Amino acid sequence: MRTLIVGSGPTGLLLGAALARRGQRVVSVDRDPGPVGDAWNRRGVMQFEHAHGFRPQVPMALQAEWPEAHGSWTNLGAQPVEAPSSAGSRQVVGMLSRRSTFERALRHAAAKAPGLTLRRGHVEGLAIDGGRVVGARVDGSLVEADLVVDASGRAGRLGRSGTQSGEAALEGDCGLAYIDRTYRLRPGARPGPMVSPLAYMGDFDGYQCLVFLHEAGHFSVVIVRPTADAALKALRFEEAFEAACRAIPALAEWTHPARALPTSAVLVGGALRNVYRRQAGTPGLVAVGDSVATTTPTRGRGIAMACMQVTALLALLDEGADPVTVAEPFGTWCDHAIEPWVADHIAIDGGMVRRWQGEDLDLSIPLTTDLIADAVEADPRIGQHAGGYFAMTALPETLRPAEPLARTAYQDGWRPEYAPGPTRDELVGVILAAVLASGRRARDLTSTAPRQAAELGAR
Repeated sequence: MRTLIVGSGPTGLLLGAALARRGQRVVSVDRDPGPVGDAWNRRGVMQFEHAHGFRPQVPMALQAEWPEAHGSWTNLGAQPVEAPSSAGSRQVVGMLSRRSTFERALRHAAAKAPGLTLRRGHVEGLAIDGGRVVGARVDGSLVEADLVVDASGRAGRLGRSGTQSGEAALEGDCGLAYIDRTYRLRPGARPGPMVSPLAYMGDFDGYQCLVFLHEAGHFSVVIVRPTADAALKALRFEEAFEAACRAIPALAEWTHPARALPTSAVLVGGALRNVYRRQAGTPGLVAVGDSVATTTPTRGRGIAMACMQVTALLALLDEGADPVTVAEPFGTWCDHAIEPWVADHIAIDGGMVRRWQGEDLDLSIPLTTDLIADAVEADPRIGQHAGGYFAMTALPETLRPAEPLARTAYQDGWRPEYAPGPTRDELVGVILAAVLASGRRARDLTSTAPRQAAELGAR
């Protein structure tokens, strides 16, 4: 069977290699030429240089379907993280790696994969005959295929034209933006504080901070802010970002010059949306990965969900599903197994932004899953319901039996404590003072925070 995959990102390459291993002839088309030596400017993929967490679903999918890629990944330095399991043994709970390292490993393996052809080109549109997709137009010529896979991602051109994915069943601006910077530990330096084997996460009054540990001592520091908070936009300036890191105790430990050195400029991520799209219902076409679902990156679910989709799609095909109409049963699976995670993000992000704006909890409505899970500090019995949710091996609804326990804790006045560090207003003062002290004029900041900039300028 001839399969054309639109997009050579992680989802497209994993699926393409797995299908090629099953004897199909697969062509994966992407405008990006791939890495050239050490340089790789992955245009159109905003998240390429930003922080990433890799859940166990990712190495599990590679080991099962494309072991050569898993070997390439570890050869480039990716490190498995193990933790004790309930059975007393140790299990892999994630991988330490940068997104760029991950994609480079997949490209290296794909170049050697029999039956998988990587083609550089621009997919202009789908070719449809008799109501069925029969290929796509690539740089003016027709590439015929028995099955076309849309793995073009969140910014895919086909998606924008409305010819591949169905209408969004769930969609909304998450209300969050993030700023991050990458660093590398000095030789012999130990990582800073962690709250899990993979990362540090701290909630503060009006913002959130994360640190993702990557391979070979690389790590990313992330500060998440409400999109509507104009004052915190000043974090895009290097002097402001570094001042914020010095003011937040956990980040100060991680980024102290004696411990680590920066390896990138300050990176700005925005226009974040939580989206779930159903299959288009056109025979001969199936959408996977970010073309189906995208979520806020703060919980590290994106690539895990993509790998879950690839595994499910391959299982359907292995069980004898017709490739021409496989989108129908696959869409049903996605509605059950993927859509709830997007809905979970929409609820979590909306609640977080409202609390950052000063609202107290509304105990008259169902609690979001993050609030239920947080309340384990007040009632340890919640923990018995939370393991599968955190591991993404059980859907968010599995936390519902613990909601009455969490609700009781909140009704009694319990609230999660903020991590040690400045409030939002204190942080605004720190970062704007740093920007102005660097020689920038107050009027340079008027689009960011006019009142605070004017006050500091007057001083």
